[in-house]
Amino acid sequence: MKRVFTGITELYTPKERLEQAAFAVQDGRFVWVGAASNLPSEYRSWPRTDLGGRGVVPGLVDAHTHLVYGGDRLGEYLQRARGESYEDILAAGGGIYATVQATHATSEDELYEQARARAHLFLAQGVTTLEIKSGYGLLPEAELKMLRVIRRLGETLPQRVFPTLLAHVIPKGWARGEYLEMFCQELIPEVARTGLAGAVDVFCDQGAFTLGEARKILEAALSHGLKIKLHAEQIAHTGATRLAAELGALSADHLEQSTPEDWQALAQRGTIGTVLPGAAVILRKPFPNVRAMWDAGVRVAIATDHNPGSSPLFSPWLGMQLAISLGRLSAEEALIAHTENAALALGRADLGRVEVGAVADFVVLDSRRALEGLYRWGHCPLWGVFVGGVNNPAG
Repeated sequence: MKRVFTGITELYTPKERLEQAAFAVQDGRFVWVGAASNLPSEYRSWPRTDLGGRGVVPGLVDAHTHLVYGGDRLGEYLQRARGESYEDILAAGGGIYATVQATHATSEDELYEQARARAHLFLAQGVTTLEIKSGYGLLPEAELKMLRVIRRLGETLPQRVFPTLLAHVIPKGWARGEYLEMFCQELIPEVARTGLAGAVDVFCDQGAFTLGEARKILEAALSHGLKIKLHAEQIAHTGATRLAAELGALSADHLEQSTPEDWQALAQRGTIGTVLPGAAVILRKPFPNVRAMWDAGVRVAIATDHNPGSSPLFSPWLGMQLAISLGRLSAEEALIAHTENAALALGRADLGRVEVGAVADFVVLDSRRALEGLYRWGHCPLWGVFVGGVNNPAG
């Protein structure tokens, strides 16, 4: 498959801005990118697609989602709107536990169909890569059920799917030590053996796992060849960010309560700092100090954290806009955070970029200006979403 794309008024790669650009795609990857007037002769006979004088950005990468779940938490949302806290609802057996119960009661096929519909909503907004976590199963077979659904999504969705096993909370009725032993000695080895996930995440926070427990889980994951990441410093400061850096995690995510010392550790190790604007705003938590993190040398990523409780957010554009408005990133930096840096949070340097050798995932704006999607709050003016150089109808 060979094709040249022309008619690009403005292209963000994302770190470089090109005017009147073109690129050539072969077998799903970019083989040439540059000014249209400089198109090499070897590509001039290839089939062409004229994008009609529109702006282009890389395919968006959502590196933190909980896309597979049963039920919803509208009631909890209304409770929080009346002033109840996320922590109190969780402690009373709601929150995550409510979704666990609903997920257990939903069949594997139903979970797949519901998550597939959500994924298509993301595709229509330019998300060409999704990380999807388990974590609403808690019990071994229920976690494996979720991971099977995620694998099925990866086999059938247009998007690229990265499955992650999440240690979320201790199930009701389990002793902490017993659950920890099961997770490390049974569930992680089974997931590694079957290839159902490529990474393990731990919710290390008040009401979830302690720092010591998180270390034990992550070390077990590493011993089985799995990559690691952490929910860090969301509700309370636990030291999880520095643990992520120490162990060479792909990312530390949330970071609402993180400190300059945490940022320094991330920057020194190269661990991505993923901010989740939806969760911070919806839960009325302090917004992560994104500007200071970026200036401290942290590679910042942005993700939706889509889930039914703390972030029922479907819009990566809104996440970027919040990072611009409340986190004080520039529009260009926000785009980098939801493309190139987000791909690095998945361990993939060939996604989220328009450059030679990268996977040809890109978004065509229905505008001459490539950053118009960051300007229009509440409206996403897209013309096409290309995965591997192919325009997808859902886009």
